[in-house]
Amino acid sequence: MSDEITPELFAHLVELAALELTPAESEYLRKELNGQLKAIAELERIPVPADVPPAAHGVTFTPDIRPALRADETRPSTEAEKILQQAPETDEGYFVVPEIPHTDLG
Repeated sequence: MSDEITPELFAHLVELAALELTPAESEYLRKELNGQLKAIAELERIPVPADVPPAAHGVTFTPDIRPALRADETRPSTEAEKILQQAPETDEGYFVVPEIPHTDLG
């Protein structure tokens, strides 16, 4: 199986994500992503009978063993001011982030 993520495609994805990577970092991450895709392809080749239900994990989580859902409750945060103090810039209780220039991909 050849690499699905070519250096050209990876460079394009890095540009879209506005990442700053060294050539060594780029090649390392590209190889890691291709390794993940190969692992997924191997898993897809495992035959699974149609009567096997999908599960988020290997243990069946039936209603009789599932804990009851708790009620949603709003609680004021006691950490908000502390968190905002760590931000480089805030405005009226909100984080100020740099504007990301957008280009038309069409």
